[in-house]
Amino acid sequence: MNIEKASVCPLDCPDTCSLSVTVAGDQVVGVRGSKVNPITHGAVCAKVANYYPEFVHGPNRLRHPLKRVGARGAGEFEQISWDVALDTIHRRVSDIIDRYGPQALLPLNYAGPHGMLAGDSMSLRFFHRIGASLLSRSPLCGGIRAAAYSGTFGATPGTPIQQVSAAKLIIVWGNNATSCNLHLMRQINAAKRNGARLVVIDPRRVKVAEQAHLHLPVRPGTDVVLAWSIAVELERLGGLDQTFIEKHVLGFNAYMDAAHAFPPERAAEICDVPLDDIRTLARWYRDATPAVIAWGNGLERNQNGGSGLRAIAALPALAGKFGVNGGGLVGGAGHAFPKTPDRLTRTDLVPAQTRTINIIDVGKLLLDENLDPPLKALFIYNHNPVIVHPDQNRLKQGLARDDLFIVGIEVAMTDSMAYADVILPACTHFEHADIYAAYGQQFLQRAEPVIPPVGESLPNTEIFRRLASRFGFTDAAFRESDVELMDEALNLEDPRMQGIRASKLPIDRAMKMEYAGEEPVLFQNVSPRTPSGKVELESPTLGARYGAALPGYRPVVSPYPLTLITPASDKRITSTFGGLSSNDATPVLDMNPVDAAVRGLDDGEVVKVWNELGQVFLPLRITVTVRPGVVSSDKGAWLRTSPNRQTVSALAPAHKADLADGACFNDSRVEVAAQ
Repeated sequence: MNIEKASVCPLDCPDTCSLSVTVAGDQVVGVRGSKVNPITHGAVCAKVANYYPEFVHGPNRLRHPLKRVGARGAGEFEQISWDVALDTIHRRVSDIIDRYGPQALLPLNYAGPHGMLAGDSMSLRFFHRIGASLLSRSPLCGGIRAAAYSGTFGATPGTPIQQVSAAKLIIVWGNNATSCNLHLMRQINAAKRNGARLVVIDPRRVKVAEQAHLHLPVRPGTDVVLAWSIAVELERLGGLDQTFIEKHVLGFNAYMDAAHAFPPERAAEICDVPLDDIRTLARWYRDATPAVIAWGNGLERNQNGGSGLRAIAALPALAGKFGVNGGGLVGGAGHAFPKTPDRLTRTDLVPAQTRTINIIDVGKLLLDENLDPPLKALFIYNHNPVIVHPDQNRLKQGLARDDLFIVGIEVAMTDSMAYADVILPACTHFEHADIYAAYGQQFLQRAEPVIPPVGESLPNTEIFRRLASRFGFTDAAFRESDVELMDEALNLEDPRMQGIRASKLPIDRAMKMEYAGEEPVLFQNVSPRTPSGKVELESPTLGARYGAALPGYRPVVSPYPLTLITPASDKRITSTFGGLSSNDATPVLDMNPVDAAVRGLDDGEVVKVWNELGQVFLPLRITVTVRPGVVSSDKGAWLRTSPNRQTVSALAPAHKADLADGACFNDSRVEVAAQ
């Protein structure tokens, strides 16, 4: 007998959809969207609907603790008991601490599940208590955008996604909405039915661009130049709101001084977009009210990423587009929730002088003979670093060290788990309770398990409780239940919680984050939370931290002629679902016909894509949907899809962006030739 149960999608996506899960006995047999979260409105992406049952119950699912018996990376394991697994971890880690100190340990985790408990709660309490090195995770993705947003507006929410439907002009900038921000499309379509114009700025003619009134195929990494030129053109058109600027903007003159170096004529050349299109966009933006910008994460993945985002964020302030429903910038949704991360993860347990390691540097540091103390133990969880880190080959070399002890905590046997010495099986979100905020919409949700744990798997919280117990941590912090952790995760006294405890939030409705009973509207009922209380186009905070008080522009210099971009796809969320038998095809490489003709390449042939870091073999698809000078291949495919076990991450450089020391995947420069 089939039963429908409520749940939430926890994957690394801005939408955080509400789900209706069809369960037969202890099996998930179907997943579809529900209307519990109004943003979801009953629809979910095809990957969630199609792949979840196999992800939960398929042959790649980890069901029991394992220990490695073959060569590191070969994926050869045998089953062991939980007691043996925990004893082994305790013995090996204790030996490392005795010899090198606790900072020789590093948690290597990212954003597999976005549940507030599974993501990081009891896990970080354990690592903080043991004294492990701290990990700066956000540079891998999202950190640049977060720094740019908070440096401009502070920790305040931007335009809620549902208000996009009220806009008269929508600029979708670097956001492949149909693949990775699905429910933005519903709002866009509603606005278009009411006469709104749609502009898409993206190097590829993505599906949302096919519906646009104007598409600007900007060169990757030049978004800051385009945004500056729009500001200059707005000034020429009389489109700057001087009253708003004088009252609410800090650093206007310095910002415009930088922008004046890139008028539309120069920007058209640098960005390789038509001059008339820049002028048209500026004119449309001046004239439209409300006008809203919805940006994506792809914008940040280059060395000018923070500058591009800050220059874009300046536009609604310069043109006075804030203060109205449906105007401004869709961003900062995570600031709508009264989260208490320090309390949830117990940062007070961190020993003084504990070092912090940038997640991008892990591969390099694993091979650094002068690092003191050296990295001798990794705990990999909620993450598949072999697939998603830049400079893949160096990371694999580091993980292959014989003297490195690796603990894996995972749902599936990923490429990264193949390097582990001990693997602990984790529950999927269908098997434990959790609370869900979001980074793309402003509804708080809770979910209960819909099936019991598969095999011997356990929730992350329970795994780290058991690890803490084995290490003799008897503090009350390690005895708290998941219900208590939910209530620790949010400030229950905040009016946004409406007097309801997080652990008591009904699973049949989502709680909208409101301000005095209304949705947030910047400069109407919420304000910037910057040091000045203004929109900071020139940021003393970012200047002090990164030497970047103002946006800047640096072109990439490389001997390789083509820019490789690696966007999200409609088949995987980061690398989740990449290991499924039903979703294991090798991604294609998209190339413009002009670039293919110069190289004598034919559609469908397998080509070699390479640079000084590695090489990848991909089937070629010749298409006008990607601009000349740019090639594109979807990220997240697993090593098994490649004959030489390298994927596009092998071609990504490990240098850092202008903010947050973030990753620069889209600064990859490559050449392509016949195999």
